[in-house]
Amino acid sequence: MNETNLPTELKTVPNIGKRILAGIVDYLIIYIFFFIFLFAFGKPDSEGELAVSGLPALGPILFWGIMTIGLEQWFGATLGNSLVGLKPVSIRKSTDNSTFSGIDEKLTFGQSLKRHLLDPIDMFFFGLIGIITIKNTDKNQRLGDIWGNTIVVKTSELKKTE
Repeated sequence: MNETNLPTELKTVPNIGKRILAGIVDYLIIYIFFFIFLFAFGKPDSEGELAVSGLPALGPILFWGIMTIGLEQWFGATLGNSLVGLKPVSIRKSTDNSTFSGIDEKLTFGQSLKRHLLDPIDMFFFGLIGIITIKNTDKNQRLGDIWGNTIVVKTSELKKTE
């Protein structure tokens, strides 16, 4: 056990179906917000398409940050991950980055940011890149997890350690 009362090794499994469903839930909410925001604040451009420019254009970006990074910081998981019983946790690497030296339950802001900045790549072509990396890494990590030094585990696995 470590200082957060978690074992130094948690069993990771791909959970592909749950992870896809979690991503669909999270990004469906984000896309719905984006379209409502666009219709509410968008102005027709020269081609007649709605566009938001200037400071109001930051609204969808801020909402994305709150729905992904913010929820992971405040509640430990996004809404989608919470609904399917998954949670991202932090892993510490040894000083030479060759082995894992422990697991911390709480993600840092930087870890959440890194995980979600790579969402577009992980979800490219219907999530194929994410699925391939999850299936082919020893800790079942997608690119965002690898960059952020995180793993995604079942919340039931965490409860067993308490």
